[in-house]
Amino acid sequence: MKTNRRIIHIDMDCFYAAVEMRERPELANRPLAVGGSSERGVLTTCNYPARAYGVRSAMPVFKAKELCPQLLIVPVRFDLYRAASKAVREIFARYTDMIEPLSLDEAYLDVSHIKRPGSEIAAEIRATIEQEVGLTASAGIGPNKLIAKVASDWNKPNGQCLVAPSKVPLFMQTLPVRRIWGIGPKSSARLAAHGIETCAQLQTRDKTWLAQEFGSFGLELYDLCRGIDERPVQANRIRKSLSNERTFAQNLESLEECREQLIRQHHEMMEDLRKISPDRQIAKLLVKLKFSNFRRTTAEMPGQQPEIPHYLKLLNEAWGRSGEPVRLLGVGVRFAETTNNTEQLELGI
Repeated sequence: MKTNRRIIHIDMDCFYAAVEMRERPELANRPLAVGGSSERGVLTTCNYPARAYGVRSAMPVFKAKELCPQLLIVPVRFDLYRAASKAVREIFARYTDMIEPLSLDEAYLDVSHIKRPGSEIAAEIRATIEQEVGLTASAGIGPNKLIAKVASDWNKPNGQCLVAPSKVPLFMQTLPVRRIWGIGPKSSARLAAHGIETCAQLQTRDKTWLAQEFGSFGLELYDLCRGIDERPVQANRIRKSLSNERTFAQNLESLEECREQLIRQHHEMMEDLRKISPDRQIAKLLVKLKFSNFRRTTAEMPGQQPEIPHYLKLLNEAWGRSGEPVRLLGVGVRFAETTNNTEQLELGI
């Protein structure tokens, strides 16, 4: 059954950097980034003058300085960002209880019940955020979460984009497949190898082919590349874990191959961790394997620091339980639980 929803995705513009510029207006027109200042550190985010030089979030500091020698890097101040996030979320709550935080700087809002155009609601929310919190936001409005999230990036910064249900098929035609949630660099490269770079091209492949290439996710892709997304907005969702998993077209035959792949996936997971849950306390580290005989195993350990040596140790443990070739490898963290739901929800907007 197809649902009839109106979803708004709000995405704050260069959130951490914007908060810093709000506090220090003299920084507004100079290249600015937030993150670690050491050469081995990475950037959490940067403002638009810095992006003009090619500087991006999750970029190593040394690389950012090569691109923009005059870049000013300020330390992360989570208390300040949480306060701004809380203020923005309180504005959302004036319109709907159906709010799904994704991170400190973005959220889905289900406004299906409001007898007003979604674009009008989004514009009013954005104007209120700017007036009361002193920050700008961009918005996407669509019939589901996929469309709304993609659309919110269409007219950044400080803009919005509406995709009406009747316009979804046309909207998806030229959309790059990498814009679909769940399609990362590896999957995008695999599709490109088959000559598939747009959703229109992906729509020419049937479910059997997609399932062979991507497993159960391939069946989801069949709908997603057509702009069909039935996921509801999950109000008050608290993320319990974060992981990076990959199923391989060709099995990993040795422990050394698994180690090389784990290091790559660990890097991707750390980028997600910095973006999605930068200040959540970690309780456990885990490595998951699925062998060629489809047997699954997970090795985990208590720990707060998701460092490579710990994951290599867990990989050795998991691999030793079988030694068979590996068809799936995953690395992840489990977050510490909290009994204070209000405090936890303030981590996202």
